[in-house]
Amino acid sequence: MYFECINCNTSVDPHISMSICDDCSYPLTIRNNDAALMSKTLKIVTLGEGGSKLISLTKASQLIGVSKIYAKLENSNPTGSFKDRGSAIMISAIKSAGINTIVEDSSGNAGASVAAYSAVAGITSHIFIPENAPKAKIDQISIYGAKIHKIPGHRDNAEKEAKQFALDRNFLYASHNINPFFLEGTKSFSREVAMELGSNLPDHIVIPVGNGSLLISTYLLLNELWQSGSLNKLPKLYAIQSEAVKPIVSQVHGISWSVTQKKNTCADGIASTNPPRMRQILDAIRETKGDSVSVTEDSIIKYRNLIAEQEGIFMEPTSAVSFAGLESLVHNKRIKSSDSVLIPITGSGLKSIV
Repeated sequence: MYFECINCNTSVDPHISMSICDDCSYPLTIRNNDAALMSKTLKIVTLGEGGSKLISLTKASQLIGVSKIYAKLENSNPTGSFKDRGSAIMISAIKSAGINTIVEDSSGNAGASVAAYSAVAGITSHIFIPENAPKAKIDQISIYGAKIHKIPGHRDNAEKEAKQFALDRNFLYASHNINPFFLEGTKSFSREVAMELGSNLPDHIVIPVGNGSLLISTYLLLNELWQSGSLNKLPKLYAIQSEAVKPIVSQVHGISWSVTQKKNTCADGIASTNPPRMRQILDAIRETKGDSVSVTEDSIIKYRNLIAEQEGIFMEPTSAVSFAGLESLVHNKRIKSSDSVLIPITGSGLKSIV
């Protein structure tokens, strides 16, 4: 196993204190990892994450106009989001290195996840979060015993303050957005999809994307299996964003958008204006012949309510972004009525009441 910078092709030996490339400052990625060996060498911290159910949404598929919609219920993870997959591996690596204090910044879900796994590992966690984050998420972080730092302004301010805090006190900045072990941990999502569906993999995977860990890890794992001949096709990947915050959409389609245009969005989980792994996000979309589209606030709320009423799934607004995006993709004929689609229910509705 080694760390690689996909931006300048630098390779280095893995170390928990390293997250970005010394040469170009791009976040590092784990290569040649043996998951079984990693589980033996790390002091594993787990809350029983993973193994989420994969179900068919018959009413939703008829409503939107596709042959089949699979939903993977990531809201059933221990802290209510897919972030637990990444936190489990990242905190395991941190514990194995003997580190006892970390700093993280988050819009909510990752903060709660890192706080929970840190609690199990006996690690003190400082979580920086926007002061306007949903109260339910702030309360969840607090109950795990984390030290909360509420930062005024948008999501990026929390990141800036967290970095400075970690630097000033010589604490490990354990950002889920750049940590290679966190990204590696989220691969278990697509590994489970591949194992369960096999030759019936969906034509498309539609994901709400802020900083991109789930999209990138899904591409890395499925592409690895496809290149080895273990899969018969590589699903197209789609990064869905809110109209209010759409840096990825602007990159894909050459649309003018800047931080100064940022507005509030109910999809707080993807309100990131500057994804640090942007190149990998764009590579995943391009290599799978996917796309990135943005959706309105009204469409997000519409699908949050519809999927609850029609399919009995209570998800946070960020998760509903994918359904609104799918409607747009079908309407614009990017996805055909005969196609199958997978959507991750990334977070529980109990995290954000709107």
